[in-house]
Amino acid sequence: MEITVRKAVKEDLPLLLTFEQGIITAERPYDPTLKDGAISYYDIAKMIEANNVEVVVALAGTQIVASGYCRIEPASRPYLKHDKQAYVGFLYVVPEHRGKGINGKILAFLKEWAYLQDVLEIRLDVYSDNEAAVKAYEKAGFKKHLVQMRMDLRDDPTNLAQ
Repeated sequence: MEITVRKAVKEDLPLLLTFEQGIITAERPYDPTLKDGAISYYDIAKMIEANNVEVVVALAGTQIVASGYCRIEPASRPYLKHDKQAYVGFLYVVPEHRGKGINGKILAFLKEWAYLQDVLEIRLDVYSDNEAAVKAYEKAGFKKHLVQMRMDLRDDPTNLAQ
């Protein structure tokens, strides 16, 4: 079945909200800092309307099977070579369509959109323990760049000054 990618519209919102919860469910095991209970990462309706964000869906036939977005933002630090960058997120593929190259098609669409906005730097965040996602992003051309580390002092009080 042919996969097509298109810009998301408000009518897609109910399904996109379920995709967001699928992402949160998948990421909870990797992130002990997420609040318990219902949470939301995105204001998807606002993102669909924003000029600096491209929210897209992938379709298998007429069925929406995946999502992603690209947001143009100022460079994360003033000393970088670029003054703006694209941030990619909200990448989700329904389980029965995984492994078919759909993320690659979404990323290609979003990379082209960013390029047409005169943005040459694209970044994303991925949990280092999420090996499948890391491999998928590397396959799409992303490279590991910076490792963010954390410590919960409640877990290791020996690190506190005595």
